[in-house]
Amino acid sequence: MSNQWQHIAKSIKSIYGNKDFVPLHEPTFGDKELQYVTDCIQTGWVSSVGKYVDDFEKRLADFTGVKRAVAVVNGTAALHIALKIAGVQANDEVFIPSLTFIATANAVSYLQAIPHFVDVSKQTLGLDPYKLEEHIQAIGIIDNGQLKNKRTGRIIRAVAPMHTFGHSVDLDPLIEICERYHLVLVEDAAESLGSYYKGKHTGGFGLVGVLSFNGNKIITTGGGGAILTNNERLADYAKHITTTAKNPHRWEFTHDEVGYNYRMPNLNAALGCAQLEKIVGFQKSKRLLTEQYEKLFESIKGVQVFTEPSFGKSNYWLQTLLVDEDHYDRDFVLETLNSEGVMARPIWTPLDELKPYSHCPKADLSATRKLKNRIINIPSTPLGGKSND
Repeated sequence: MSNQWQHIAKSIKSIYGNKDFVPLHEPTFGDKELQYVTDCIQTGWVSSVGKYVDDFEKRLADFTGVKRAVAVVNGTAALHIALKIAGVQANDEVFIPSLTFIATANAVSYLQAIPHFVDVSKQTLGLDPYKLEEHIQAIGIIDNGQLKNKRTGRIIRAVAPMHTFGHSVDLDPLIEICERYHLVLVEDAAESLGSYYKGKHTGGFGLVGVLSFNGNKIITTGGGGAILTNNERLADYAKHITTTAKNPHRWEFTHDEVGYNYRMPNLNAALGCAQLEKIVGFQKSKRLLTEQYEKLFESIKGVQVFTEPSFGKSNYWLQTLLVDEDHYDRDFVLETLNSEGVMARPIWTPLDELKPYSHCPKADLSATRKLKNRIINIPSTPLGGKSND
């Protein structure tokens, strides 16, 4: 078995030009990034005021097809504010998948609300709308136009699906569930910039959605995130409270509520503008990489390259393998690949198994339990790692 995965590691290295070490996902920069960032430095506009922030927000809105985008410091901050402006309050519950990055649950907790963990679909790796409805029917009751958890007495305010590794959740049935049970849809599209559900960009289906531009995302601003919405009033409010809730004035410092210093610096937005100009090339390169991996693994028994669902078009942010536990031990595969200079990682520990969230309400998580030991992410940098300048 060891020799087989050593050979696989060698094949992956050959895809990336026989490097000694292949990272999971590294940023790809070129002359445009240098040009825009240098402009910030030369003009002195490096902080929270400058032309690139407004430009980046407009470009994001145009690319994703929403009316407004509000740039912030990271994806977690974006999700925190998205949930807040969606009406999530202290002691509310919010449905989220257990198989997601911890930021999804943390953002709920920042509002003193409670994550309520639900299962994922083997088809998408994201929240399963059909299992969600089964769970709601078991534990939910409509009381005065609000969904309540019969077991806790708390209002269940919202649902926050996450489009795992860029693969879209099945949104149509989820939207119907939200309408039927009076839930607000907040899309965690942190990993799915450039991904689509039935031809429409992810992040634009709910009342609000969020993106992340961390250093390992399909495009990066170093650190950064954005709130997406088609509601102009909510966009204005998000912009206001993420800029310390300061009232506009030429010199006075007055603030009308508790705000957050979540502004994206101009320097980061400049990087984002240059990166966004290349995203179409990144998308094409990632799909080419998927084809390469499918060829590599097609004859290897017990290993499946996870691909997009029929209703979606994925950005293939992180390339994903599903390994059959009857054939391979996941940790052995991870140890071999990493020892051979090919960075690989498991999926996150299910959040309901973590100490801070072990007490939270949860549904049946049988799919989550089965998938957690089968998923391995392998190098996913756009093929060749070359700039598209």
